[in-house]
Amino acid sequence: MGFSAETLELMRQIDRVFTKYPFFHWPAGDCMQSPRGGSRQIAAYLPRKGYHAGRHRIRRLMKVMGLEAIYKRPNTSKKHLENRIYPYLLRGMPITRANQVWCADITYIPMPRGFLYLVAIMDWATRKVLSWRLSNTMDASFCKEALDDAIAKYGPSEIMNTDQGSQFTGSAWITTLTEAGVKISMDGRSRYLDNIFIERLWRSLKQEAVYFHELTDGFVAKRVINEWITFYNTDRPHTALEKRTPDEAYFGGK
Repeated sequence: MGFSAETLELMRQIDRVFTKYPFFHWPAGDCMQSPRGGSRQIAAYLPRKGYHAGRHRIRRLMKVMGLEAIYKRPNTSKKHLENRIYPYLLRGMPITRANQVWCADITYIPMPRGFLYLVAIMDWATRKVLSWRLSNTMDASFCKEALDDAIAKYGPSEIMNTDQGSQFTGSAWITTLTEAGVKISMDGRSRYLDNIFIERLWRSLKQEAVYFHELTDGFVAKRVINEWITFYNTDRPHTALEKRTPDEAYFGGK
């Protein structure tokens, strides 16, 4: 799918706003009483930065980017009607140890002449990024490669939790988990908070790396993302982890 330079720049600005101001895509009734309607809010905000586009155009681009407001399922989570949807298994479950639960998600990475998609697999309890892959398409193979890599390096988790996107309901992903003895859990439509840890990962990655560097091509993007994820895993302490890094929490808890 080709986009003009003007459209690509608009998409970059949409992503910047969406990443920097997450309250633009919180659902109605949130404890912060934030407004509902991501595309409407962004359409109202962008003229302040010199960009003008109608709400419906912004909404169409957000679907392409996988950035539709999180009270809706984003384009990266588009279902395949023939694929089985698995029940949510984490309700009321204390998640306290490494490899108990993994989660996976996909985000949009803007480039000068297009965009890439990034998938990451994270250990829920320790926030460690176990594996990641970049792709220029939403084909499920790059998600499967990341999953294979995570299992090869760390062994399987007890549970894998994802949204209901076609990449995570397809046969390759499901077969890999089933053969490894992993229980499969999928977020329900209203369970937008289940991805909160990996949503925070995306926000930090974009603010501190993606929008801080000039990603001229896929090779540069891969290098920058790799350097930042290495820093995140090995050197960045988390208050929720008693000021340990994800690596310290993960390997110390095994």
